[in-house]
Amino acid sequence: MAAKVGVYICHCGINIAHTVDVEAVAQAAQDLANVTVSRDYIYMCSDPGQQLIQDDIRELGLNRVVVASCSPRMHELTFRRAVQEAGLNPYFLQIANIREQCSWVHGDRESATEKAQGIVSSAVARACLLQPLEERDVEITPAALVIGGGIAGLQAALDIADAGFKAYVVEKQATVGGHVAQLARTFPTLDNVQTLLAELVERAQAHPNIDVLTNSRVLEVDGFIGSFRVQVGSQPADSLPETTAELAVGAIIVATGFDVFDASLKPEFGYGAYENVITGLELEKRLMESEASNGASPLGDGAVKDVVFIQCVGSRDRTLGNAYCSRVCCMSTAKQAHLVRQELPDARITVFYMDVRAFGKGFEQFYDRVREERVLYRRGNPSEIYKRGDRLVARAEDTLLGKPVEVEADLVVLATGLVPRSDADEIGSLLKLSRSEDGFLMELHPKLGPVDTTTDGVFLAGCCQGPKDITDTIAQAKAAASSALIPLSVGKVRVESITCALDPLLCSGCGLCAEACIYSALALDERRNVMVANQVLCKGCGACSTACPSGAIVLNHFTPDQILAEVESVV
Repeated sequence: MAAKVGVYICHCGINIAHTVDVEAVAQAAQDLANVTVSRDYIYMCSDPGQQLIQDDIRELGLNRVVVASCSPRMHELTFRRAVQEAGLNPYFLQIANIREQCSWVHGDRESATEKAQGIVSSAVARACLLQPLEERDVEITPAALVIGGGIAGLQAALDIADAGFKAYVVEKQATVGGHVAQLARTFPTLDNVQTLLAELVERAQAHPNIDVLTNSRVLEVDGFIGSFRVQVGSQPADSLPETTAELAVGAIIVATGFDVFDASLKPEFGYGAYENVITGLELEKRLMESEASNGASPLGDGAVKDVVFIQCVGSRDRTLGNAYCSRVCCMSTAKQAHLVRQELPDARITVFYMDVRAFGKGFEQFYDRVREERVLYRRGNPSEIYKRGDRLVARAEDTLLGKPVEVEADLVVLATGLVPRSDADEIGSLLKLSRSEDGFLMELHPKLGPVDTTTDGVFLAGCCQGPKDITDTIAQAKAAASSALIPLSVGKVRVESITCALDPLLCSGCGLCAEACIYSALALDERRNVMVANQVLCKGCGACSTACPSGAIVLNHFTPDQILAEVESVV
């Protein structure tokens, strides 16, 4: 059947149209071979834009569609659904990226338009050779594994269990609760953290659908979405041989949390050298001990009269490789300053800050309240903490006044940031997860897939994905649980159709493809001495086809003739 291609050029508001003459690109596409219709629209991803494509498929008999718009990572699935609803195989769609690869990287309108025309031309040439692919479903094991027993893990497990499915929580420590168990009060509401946490822990441990495995760790993960086999090692405190068990689950939620920045990596602040230089978490511990002892002062017997807080210790610091904001430090410091003011009504409290980021509900009001309580905020970059006699001195540059300042203190509190866990690489290797530039586990898409990962059936919750406060952690945990519950509730899931195809007549069984595959989708059939591919594990990355010396592997939807057609159209 001859190809009848419809070409649709998106303005993307002004993202594309500002640099590219969209109408000229659409007009040029109309003259290409096999193009039946070519149109432009301000937002092709909108409902009217999708309807435009669907109407042309039905009325003009289109059998191929090219959409020239943004990256396929943004809306390829959107357009696949649109063409499928119009009766076309969803893999008869080709995305031409003229935003990220054209308009956003060029300033000259004429050259950008010419390049966009070339990109569309190559996309049309490839679209003519696209083949239909079948979408496949796999059955789901009605259970989920949650790695990590902090508030994110516990909340996710409870949501899954309340929906009627089994949830296994694997926690390395002897108790659950994570870092939240080290906090005294929340911000900005000042609720007792231990009371809130105790309720969450009690619900999880008493739930009939939840098994909490403490002193345990994930040793190995095999299988794929719907049918994961997980080896878990457990070692109770009173036992010397580690025991192992295999869990069968359909989905996995990673809620492994974070590590606290090691303040000794900033030796200029004197942490470890001066006993009165402590971290925010150490102050929280003192505050908790104060509450447990019915009001005994956590700050001594009146010797503390001047307190200095230093924010962004280990955060927004490119010299340490931590350029990101840890998000919780500003409000944690405000909360702690408020609690210190309650303990020491006459003390002088100074907070050195870069910028105050009070972004959450009620945060700005709480920040204002703390300043009204005579907590002095000074915008400045502390350079060192040193001793002058028996007192500590914080030396800093006041960046508003533009001059150096020195503030004496009896206690210095360092607001240490959140950093990726030291075992993030281990978790990433087990589950085939990537890490973002900041070192945290990487989501599938920052906007459209914030809890999903590149490994189907594996979801992220809490601070393993990036710094966040309790509210955002709970919200993301509930989002991850909801995402995991979709396949569990349906009982089956659709898997990737763009996978490798292996010709056994050309395969020599050398195994180079298996070495190149990070998804463990290829294995040797010893009886026939040829490689075989697990079509569920395969993610269509193409590494195997490039590694195969005999050309026995072809990647569906990216065949050599399709790629060559693109190249020939351009050159």
